[in-house]
Amino acid sequence: MASPLAAFDWSLLQTFLAVAQTGSLSAAARELKLSQPTVGRHIQTLEDQVGAELFIRQAKGMALSDAGRRLLEPAERMREAAGHLALTVAGADADMAGTVRVTASTFTAHHHLPKIVTRLREDAPEIQLEIVPSNTTENLLFREADIAVRHYRPRQLDVIAKQIGAFPFAFFASKSYLARKGTPETPEDMLNHDFIGYDRSDLLITGLRDYGWDVTREFFPVRVDSFTVYWELMRAGAGIGIMQRWRGLDDPDLVQLLPDLPLPGLPVWLVAHEALRGVPRMSRVWRALEDGLTPLLEPPGQLTLIREPGELDPPPDAG
Repeated sequence: MASPLAAFDWSLLQTFLAVAQTGSLSAAARELKLSQPTVGRHIQTLEDQVGAELFIRQAKGMALSDAGRRLLEPAERMREAAGHLALTVAGADADMAGTVRVTASTFTAHHHLPKIVTRLREDAPEIQLEIVPSNTTENLLFREADIAVRHYRPRQLDVIAKQIGAFPFAFFASKSYLARKGTPETPEDMLNHDFIGYDRSDLLITGLRDYGWDVTREFFPVRVDSFTVYWELMRAGAGIGIMQRWRGLDDPDLVQLLPDLPLPGLPVWLVAHEALRGVPRMSRVWRALEDGLTPLLEPPGQLTLIREPGELDPPPDAG
């Protein structure tokens, strides 16, 4: 007798995985761009085929049942296999025309990518571009992005990655802050000033401790994890901040402090799935990103500010 899943609809398992990941029908519906009733019908149909309840309905959402937990791992393997299949098909595309999806942090997407995209559109108008500003790690296997600009060495298997350099960082303060608080002349002077720090991330604390400054969370009277807001706080005069040197020097309201004091940089990696390396438009966009970002970077191999993924949760929007 044939298994009840012998001729199942793959979309049912996609819905199952989305509900398992998000914990609710409504969140899964948003992720899948379906209506909530459709998601509910998918789950009910799959439960009918399996002959068991896959989720326990709770007031706060959907929790996997024992049967759901048993189904989760093979469903994830099927999704991974489907991702590899899609990439294999995409990797055979020899056409320059088409769409390339690029992801980068919100700060990098805001401050760096517009000029690169504009230049690329002029040089290769047959390529369409989708930009994904995101501070989460987009999954290249499932085509959430084709090329990623990342700030750490990727661990995902089957990807090609190249560190093209590191954004140099420096101390900056606004002219209004310095007029109010005075200008520090030595590293010791800096310890008597207000600093803007990160909220849920301990990156600046450990970084400054490595630098020899014995600081705690309370050393930073203002804390935020969005680097875009961080920058605006610094421009408004809330305190001294650490930011990309090129961006600070480009702002007439900011003054670089202790320019001879070296700071670690922010590494920049270009990452794409190995199966797509032969697609002409992917290579063209990769080259445009590398050409556009490299002039802003220090050479690879410098001391870096950002550590390996998993050591920060959540990572700051550091650019």
